[in-house]
Amino acid sequence: MPQDRSRSANRLLAALPEVEYQRLEPHLNSVSLSVGTVFYEASEKIETVYFPKMALISLVSILSNGSTTEVSLVGGTGMVGLPVIFGSNLSHSRAVVQVPNGGIKISAQVLKQEFDRGGELQKQLLLYADTRLKEVAQLAVCNRHHTIEERLARWLLTVRDLTQSDKLPLTQEFIGDMLGVRRSGVTIAAGILQKAGLIHCSRGKINILDNQALEDVSCECYQLFHDNFYRQEEN
Repeated sequence: MPQDRSRSANRLLAALPEVEYQRLEPHLNSVSLSVGTVFYEASEKIETVYFPKMALISLVSILSNGSTTEVSLVGGTGMVGLPVIFGSNLSHSRAVVQVPNGGIKISAQVLKQEFDRGGELQKQLLLYADTRLKEVAQLAVCNRHHTIEERLARWLLTVRDLTQSDKLPLTQEFIGDMLGVRRSGVTIAAGILQKAGLIHCSRGKINILDNQALEDVSCECYQLFHDNFYRQEEN
């Protein structure tokens, strides 16, 4: 039986054998994901798990003073609600839609039941969880040792990979929140990249003009994220 578009649009679901997918299929529902939609806040109960298609979701840590830093990006290669598979029903961070598009949702309880069967879904989600842990560890190093220009280049390239588009509907203020830096710092860094002909910034949009040159400017973390993504895909 050929895969339908909803299934193939998310890599975790596409990896499932037909028998596992058919058990989940009656519980899967398509959903339109609008920019700014918050799935859950930190320490909030997770009742629904989301599998993005081409949408992009940021997992954001928020301090008591309101400062924010992105701790992970989730696109069509992953899922939102990962703590569920480890037996936790609480979110570790705010999950908010950054780039709008479609997705698939399912009850957290149903997903956990299928996960506990120990089949391909369990294997794929554990591999994905391992990938996420590596990314979080690398981000800690990146945020400490690399310049804003390097981090901005790395972040834009990662968003490009997940959305499969060089045209990114992002404001510099939002990027500053995700990188955990002031907007003025992002403005200066983006200006340097734009002057070099790597990107073009307009109101609410950033276009990547030269992918290879942007990779050259990016810190080493981008290549690690990129390689990690393809290792997960090969498994």
